[in-house]
Amino acid sequence: MGEAKRYIKAVYQEVMERDPHQTEFLQAVKEFFNSIEPVLERHPRLMEENILSRIVEPERIIQFRVPWTDAKGKTQVNRGFRVQFSSAIGPYKGGLRLHPSVNQSIVKFLGFEQIFKNSLTGLPIGGGKGGSDFDPKGKTDNEVMRFCQSFMTELQKYIGPDTDVPAGDIGVGGREIGYLFGQYKRLNGFHAGVLTGKPIPMGGSLARTEATGYGLVYFTEEMLKDTGKSFKNQKVVVSGSGNVAIYAIEKVHQLGGTVIACSDSNGYIVDLEGIKIETVKQLKEVERKRISEYIVKHPTARYNEGTVWEIDEEYQIALPSATQNEINGTIATKMIDNGVYAVAEGANMPSDLEAIEIYQNAGILYGPAKAANAGGVAVSALEMSQNSLRLSWTFEEVDMRLKEIMTKIYLDCRDTAAEYGVPGDFVSGANIAGFLKVSNAMISQGVV
Repeated sequence: MGEAKRYIKAVYQEVMERDPHQTEFLQAVKEFFNSIEPVLERHPRLMEENILSRIVEPERIIQFRVPWTDAKGKTQVNRGFRVQFSSAIGPYKGGLRLHPSVNQSIVKFLGFEQIFKNSLTGLPIGGGKGGSDFDPKGKTDNEVMRFCQSFMTELQKYIGPDTDVPAGDIGVGGREIGYLFGQYKRLNGFHAGVLTGKPIPMGGSLARTEATGYGLVYFTEEMLKDTGKSFKNQKVVVSGSGNVAIYAIEKVHQLGGTVIACSDSNGYIVDLEGIKIETVKQLKEVERKRISEYIVKHPTARYNEGTVWEIDEEYQIALPSATQNEINGTIATKMIDNGVYAVAEGANMPSDLEAIEIYQNAGILYGPAKAANAGGVAVSALEMSQNSLRLSWTFEEVDMRLKEIMTKIYLDCRDTAAEYGVPGDFVSGANIAGFLKVSNAMISQGVV
């Protein structure tokens, strides 16, 4: 066993002993460690400086109580989290997730991934993540407002335009960001750059809503182009029907592909004529209804309970955009049997380790989340730039910059993978490219 392999094994053992029950975080660390042996062999100083032990330990974890009053006047209590993982290349940057599954393991895995995702954008932003086990589904606007105000009353002590700039994630859209920003402003005065994903009148950026979904498709387009393929006349399945999925579907259709299925947490719809994106937007963004309502307006479509990856129809491109670990080895095998030759991830870690191994063994194109879904945080950083400049760019300007960033991320992943002896392995390419920038910054700053 080489020195680099021994070092990686020792550090991973250390992480498992410290946090044995944090399964999502351990999975994210293992996936990262699986691909960085070549860079440690080439740059032994990274081992001398013990960069791995330093990078897997967050700079700060904040956990707090969030009391709020529901519509019946009863006091409820949730847990709030913020993991400030790495500020080596800039202020902490990462979303806030509101979902019953949120715990310390979830926010640590998300924050850890965010370090490298943010590094890949080429923009000066570090990695962080946060959220709460509060579930906004089924809550009134006033209940969501009271929760957000209570959450921000505590969180505002630890964030700021040059310190930590949260954004949205699952369960946190324009409504929640608006309430969070309003409470921050109430307590601290107006600082437009303290949150991103804000409504436009509060200093938000055009194209931010579309950014993650559009960016996912731009990355996939470059990946396809390198093998002489495109979205044109291809059938696509997108899991989820939230912000990422909606705008991925929209952009796929603009590029000539046909999305035949999408889903929510209850089930999925299949429309072989192509998902009607305006109907999905109306259901999810305006009416906040379940995806099953789609068939009321489009009776030729069908609805089934379960995961969208159960479908038997043939399709060529998969864009998992729902949640972590939605695809396991069995599902990955079925996808390939259905004709899938390209997978790009719009959600964070939607494929488990077995699924990734199956993709790679089958030789299909695979764009990992930390590269493929970096469009959201990229435009969040562009929003920060506009706030600092007191300017507002047009939709077309932001979209152009987004496409340039996603193209550069793909090229960096491709070229880095080739440079380190694993051509076509975009997981290794993304991990190594993101890691090198952060680790070099850490070394230059000394032991901090």
